[in-house]
Amino acid sequence: MTRPTQPHHTHSPRDPRCMEVFARLSEYLDGELDETDCRLIEEHIQGCEPCLEFLRSLRRSIEAAHHYSARVDPGKIPPELEARLKQAWQAALARRRAD
Repeated sequence: MTRPTQPHHTHSPRDPRCMEVFARLSEYLDGELDETDCRLIEEHIQGCEPCLEFLRSLRRSIEAAHHYSARVDPGKIPPELEARLKQAWQAALARRRAD
């Protein structure tokens, strides 16, 4: 996470600082960020209503997902599809680590 160079910004979903916070909130909630990045996010959202609302929305989505249960058993995934999904997931994780 980059440290702000200007004291003020527009606090909007299109503002580069807000976009960076939006992009890192899942990692923040999952405890995957270091102490410095967590502090920067916390400082930012204290004064940024759009980011704070996005954080609240993300927390509600996570909570809803924890309480979701499928109504129909989807059955077994074909092995070739499972392999493709695992490869896609591993590629996404590798890209995330590279950023």
